[in-house]
Amino acid sequence: MTFTAAQIAAMINGGVEGDENTSVGNFGKIEEAKEGQLSFLANPKYEEYLYETKASIIIINDNLELKKPVAATLIRVKDAYSAFAVLLSKYQELMQQQLKGIQEPSYIAKTATCGADIFVGAFAYIGENVSIGNGSKIHPGAYIGNNVTIGNNTTINPGVKILYNCQVGNNVTIHAGTVIGSDGFGFAPQADGTFSKVPQIGNVVIEDNVEIGANATIDRATIGSTIIHAGAKLDNLIQIAHNVEIGSSTVVAAQAGISGSTKVGKGVMIGGQVGIVGHLHIGDGAKINAQSGVSKDIDPGKAVTGSPAYDYTSALRSQALNRKLPDLEKRLKEMEQELNQLKKSHEI
Repeated sequence: MTFTAAQIAAMINGGVEGDENTSVGNFGKIEEAKEGQLSFLANPKYEEYLYETKASIIIINDNLELKKPVAATLIRVKDAYSAFAVLLSKYQELMQQQLKGIQEPSYIAKTATCGADIFVGAFAYIGENVSIGNGSKIHPGAYIGNNVTIGNNTTINPGVKILYNCQVGNNVTIHAGTVIGSDGFGFAPQADGTFSKVPQIGNVVIEDNVEIGANATIDRATIGSTIIHAGAKLDNLIQIAHNVEIGSSTVVAAQAGISGSTKVGKGVMIGGQVGIVGHLHIGDGAKINAQSGVSKDIDPGKAVTGSPAYDYTSALRSQALNRKLPDLEKRLKEMEQELNQLKKSHEI
């Protein structure tokens, strides 16, 4: 599958400099690209490769002033990185559209309902009363439990497990190995020191346009639903506990863990390896720096860092002071010596 510079420019509202009939068939990094590949330049530190690359077409920013001649055909756009992301998305959609039909061996329960143009890969399991929308893709080795609903144009990648009664919306992508709807971590302490399991009878609801990375785990609610609201993006290796709510358009980076019943607002940014205790409220637009430990509610729009996490600006000041402590100690000792000498001189 090949595209000309003119076709690509039309997709991303760009302007062509060079031969608009130049064609490409795939993508390459600007420092490694070969003839017949499309690349982009967004970071100025890679500009030197623009004049050396073998790429046939390169997407660049409108405001980039060339220092040397460029052999490749150029497409100028307002934001090269965003334009390249759009192209990658369109390319992925085209590849996905080619996947249709039911591979064997796979199991689809007789009570399951499958929409038009779906794909079910080999060794996938689709349980009783499952509903799968039009154009959705269930890749090999996926498990879809009883009474699960999956919307339109949703992609369930290899090895994903979606357990009973959970709901997945439209245009959702769940990457390989993720588990949706495992039991929440609920155990009641007993008088004899043992723990009795609290049944987890709720579910997980994943709304439209959510993306969940590989090997993430999202626990079902004890009662009610664990909810990932529309447009949220979760990275790999994330733990979302029972009855948590993640607000719309919130992003969570890898290895973060959010404990039970915490409510995370809209547009929140949570860095990698952040730990959040249970039953908290994280306000809309809050920012939590990587490796922070959050043990208290966070107000809307506030940025925090550290463990325990507190105001980002104050934390940076504290860190700066901390680095100066050895010098401050030295100065204090010098001042003590001067005071002792003054005392001795007065005694004399």
